[in-house]
Order: sequence, then structure tokens, then C-alpha cells
Amino acid sequence: SFKLDLPDRLKQRGVHPVFHSSYLREHIPNDDRLFPGRAETQVADFGEPEAEWAIDRILSHKGRRADAVFEIQWKTGDKTWLPYDRVEKLDALAEYFQLLGVE
Repeated sequence: SFKLDLPDRLKQRGVHPVFHSSYLREHIPNDDRLFPGRAETQVADFGEPEAEWAIDRILSHKGRRADAVFEIQWKTGDKTWLPYDRVEKLDALAEYFQLLGVE
């Protein structure tokens, strides 16, 4: 196994720097005459991590206790319903309960 010095954008995405030797090959730079405009970001977009799974707030709920489901507004603007066991440890649930006056 070999430990590689990865670019920061790969480290931020959680790519582990250790690879088995069978996965490694000699790097051959791109030949722009054969493949013009091919940059590494065109093959795999390592842009900023998406915030699509970030919860904006909890809007409402139905049911009681462990059977409750919560209407979630995501930061992307989407709204979905999630069961209690999927939201029980989120800060957004504590904030929602605080707004309702529940301790």
C-alpha cells in the first residue's frame, strides 16, 4: 500500500490517501492535441460539497412520540416527511420543540 499526497479538494471530500499498489498506475499527462480541454474536473466534479441534505427547519408534525412524522424543509427548498427516528438527534428538532414550548 502507498500513501499519496492528495489535493486538498479530495481530502475535504473524504478520499482516503492510502491505496493498494494494484490500484496505482503511472500518471500520463493529458495530450491536449488528442483530447483537447480535458481537465480532471470534467471527469469527476470535485466542487464544493452539496448542501442538499442540510435541514433548514422543521415545519410541522403528525402523530405522537415514536410514531410521529415531521415535515422537513431542506435548505434546497424541498419539503419532505421524515419519521421521528430519522430526526431525533437533530438540532432542528430541538429548535422545533422549543418553539412549541415542549421540553
